[in-house]
Amino acid sequence: MARRALTLGLLGGLLGTLLVAPAASAAPGVRLLGERIVPNGLTFRGTTVGGLSSIDYDPRTGGYAMICDDRSEKQPARFYTARFPVTERGIGPVEFTGTAPLRRPDGKTYPALEDNDPNLPQNEQTIDPEELRVDPWTGNYVWSQEGERTADTRIDPSLRLADRSGNYLRDLPIPDNERMRPDRGPRQNLGIEGISYAGSGSLVLTSVEAPELQDGPEANTEHGALTRLTLQSRSGPVLAQFAYPEEKVFAAPKPSSGFATTGISSVLAVDPADPSRFLVMERSFVTGVGNKIRIFAIDTAGATNVLHEPSLGAARHLVPVRKHLLADLSEFPLSTVDNVEGMTWGPKLPSGERSLILVSDDNFADTQVTQLIALAVR
Repeated sequence: MARRALTLGLLGGLLGTLLVAPAASAAPGVRLLGERIVPNGLTFRGTTVGGLSSIDYDPRTGGYAMICDDRSEKQPARFYTARFPVTERGIGPVEFTGTAPLRRPDGKTYPALEDNDPNLPQNEQTIDPEELRVDPWTGNYVWSQEGERTADTRIDPSLRLADRSGNYLRDLPIPDNERMRPDRGPRQNLGIEGISYAGSGSLVLTSVEAPELQDGPEANTEHGALTRLTLQSRSGPVLAQFAYPEEKVFAAPKPSSGFATTGISSVLAVDPADPSRFLVMERSFVTGVGNKIRIFAIDTAGATNVLHEPSLGAARHLVPVRKHLLADLSEFPLSTVDNVEGMTWGPKLPSGERSLILVSDDNFADTQVTQLIALAVR
């Protein structure tokens, strides 16, 4: 699985006592423009194209940047740039235009997990890349990685800044409650994933994919779960956290011993200037059933600041963010609904609608596809 400063007055305005709106049916103002499948196993400049777990529009080039979640197993952890037209007729041919490895502070590429040296600083150890966004102020990149939690290894998730060539610039701080502690912090492969700039580029919102250990059990077919969204200044200081209510797992696995999971794979500001309204992509997979991809519109205004809440599951009088369903990909005539993990706003359409571009992570598997989907949002 892929797997400018906010004033205290404005922040205070985000925290109130509004109730959570239940998830409703998909909004009527969303329609499918089209889809495009990238050939499986495509090679580009000596790398295998796949594992694309995020996508972001780059206004400087008119193209897109996409992170690859290869943990330096096939080739060094990297990102790609590409361009493709999006019109009323759908998505045109995809042209990959560049690729570069993500680099450590010492200039080297990140090692594969089996080559990891636990004695090195954490920002030089193996990574699990998940989402990449273009900084609207500088054109550089911010990218997330989920870290590692095993019996022998604990590597914290991270947010890192890189230049347009992938060279390390610095880490942004993460809240202490998102660090890998023995009985606290993110579960394995369920750490920091989604990223979005907001507040005209002054803020960064990030999402933890699923509940942290201290926040209660993961969602299942009987109940949903609470996970954390973190709002911080682009310069680093963490300003607030909000509880996000994940949906129940949509089906039971077949056979019953199979795998079932759900979590946040991407977040995206509805309007670049708005500090409180976002889209959240919930990606679910159930063995024997398949994927369900739902996109929710949320508003953090009125949600409780849970930054200092020891446990979301044990909290009293907690008000999560409000959410409503924007789109369920199962409702559109797609060739398949694969492991869709990334989303970005694309070009505005002649109709006045906005295009919303999605990408799937094929996990480098012959049975999956790299799928680009374009929706029109009114």
